[in-house]
Amino acid sequence: MGPHEDEDIGAGTWIEVGDRVWARRYRELDLSVGLVVGRDRCLVVDTRGDREQGAEFAAEVRALTELPWTVVLTHVHFDHCFGSEAFLPCPVWAHPDAVEALERTAAAQRTEWVARYRAEGRSAIADRLDRVRRPVLPRPLPADPTTFDLGGRTVLVRHLGRGHTDHDVVVEVPDTGTVFAGDLVEQGAPPDFGDSYPLEWPGALRRLAGLVPANGVVVPGHGEPVDAAFVLAQADDVERAVVSCQSGSPDRAAPGSGEPPYPEETMAVIAARVRATRPEVPTSPPTGGATTAARPSDQSRPAS
Repeated sequence: MGPHEDEDIGAGTWIEVGDRVWARRYRELDLSVGLVVGRDRCLVVDTRGDREQGAEFAAEVRALTELPWTVVLTHVHFDHCFGSEAFLPCPVWAHPDAVEALERTAAAQRTEWVARYRAEGRSAIADRLDRVRRPVLPRPLPADPTTFDLGGRTVLVRHLGRGHTDHDVVVEVPDTGTVFAGDLVEQGAPPDFGDSYPLEWPGALRRLAGLVPANGVVVPGHGEPVDAAFVLAQADDVERAVVSCQSGSPDRAAPGSGEPPYPEETMAVIAARVRATRPEVPTSPPTGGATTAARPSDQSRPAS
């Protein structure tokens, strides 16, 4: 093992983005997680990617506050949720669809990223991730929005529609104008579209921007804190990418839309997801035949 191979466990920095509201940004995957502190309780936003990373984050939270904690997961990609065991026993909450998503995808996520880390020669992090065989399953949030009373401070957890996944939630701290966006927003690199809903993502981003006051802060799932203007710009980029893909030329911009906003490999993933998630087009019944109601498309599913 190289002398710096375990630096992914630490190498984190606290950024105070509001009164008693912190983002913690890590070198590994440029990940950002969060902490909101009230008078009586605190709320942890995401838990990192394995037991040891989660334990490091939990210890750093304890260095700031001894208050009892609750965890909210913005979504259940491994780097945001495989560290939850370090925070038990406590409630761990996520969007209702996140529970099934984690049960369905945890093994595949682990296999993919263990192989990726081993290919990079990073055996220590690969071994730690490989040991997370049963990630903590979250409880389904009971309402949209769900309100958490931390004592003298209210936090709202909202589902703004499908985007990065079908189960993204954001954590809003209204008294500071701060929103933890998870991977609905990514700064410093193109967003990850692997499980995404590109046709719906711009709308979710614009609803997110509407929550942010002029001096507010959005904490992305990866990268530096941003503002509402950045969120709107990302919405425009995703929308332009979708238009290019719908034109049949993901590697070329649609007429009048400028250059494609993302690299060719990202545009190819977006094109595949547009095909996989586009609304169904009902076919006309045969003349004189009985009509049947078309199944509602995913696009028209109400946000839960």
